Amino acid sequence: MILSNLSDCARHNSAVCSGAGAWDGDELDAVSGEEQSLRRTLSPTGNLVVAVCLGFIGTFGFVNNVLVLLLFCRYKMLRSPINLLLINISVSDLLVCTLGTPFSFAASTQGRWLIGKGGCMWYGFANSLFGIVSLISLAVLSYERYSTMVAPTEADSSNYRKISLGVALTWLYSLVWTLPPLFGWSSYGPEGPGTTCSVNWTAKTTNSMSYIICLFVFCLILPFLVIVFCYGKLLIAIRQAEWQEVQTEGAQGARGREEGEGGGGLGGGEEKRGAEQMKDGCYCRGS
Repeated sequence: MILSNLSDCARHNSAVCSGAGAWDGDELDAVSGEEQSLRRTLSPTGNLVVAVCLGFIGTFGFVNNVLVLLLFCRYKMLRSPINLLLINISVSDLLVCTLGTPFSFAASTQGRWLIGKGGCMWYGFANSLFGIVSLISLAVLSYERYSTMVAPTEADSSNYRKISLGVALTWLYSLVWTLPPLFGWSSYGPEGPGTTCSVNWTAKTTNSMSYIICLFVFCLILPFLVIVFCYGKLLIAIRQAEWQEVQTEGAQGARGREEGEGGGGLGGGEEKRGAEQMKDGCYCRGS
């Protein structure tokens, strides 16, 4: 049925066929390369531009994150508890560059998805998983910095255990929200011009809409609010500390000036008394 409909569209050059940009997941394996090209919304030049951008981003991200991990491995002083979260972010970004970007890059060079429905589901799942891990790690990092300033603790082995638990929770939290589309709550499928895959954002069913709303609230708004709150509190605390330091320096300067003036008055009195004594001595000798 799908193939016959596509053939009819191709023969009649219908606007519906030429305007279709997102595929249903069940269609992906049934549509041949020639028929997939009917659904392409980008020109060859557009696909080339996307491919170049993806190639640059993937290469830069790979090199940058590998260098970060090498620095952490080489310099022991960088392997502090709080920096484990930075390592976690770097690892998740590196996985995107190695397990996700190459597929969308290859698809953009050809103008169509190349590795079938299973590959599309994997791409959508992997990119969602690693992206949410990075975002949640940033939220945990902001909270850790906030709690360290509010209640500073010594960097001992317990801190490593606490941060390691936080790292594990970022992956578990991300899995909780990225596995459901694989089991029927919404789905992963092609998006845009058909060279990338993600959550089925365009579906209007209750099943898909409920998942999208939950994903938006718990994987975007919530971590964003945590980051804004924690760094906002940190900024306020820093401003208060600076203001208190200015006030303290001002008070110390005022006390120093008062002591200087008091010392000057005392010295003047002593000089006056010394002059009077010398005068009396001279008077006595003259007598």
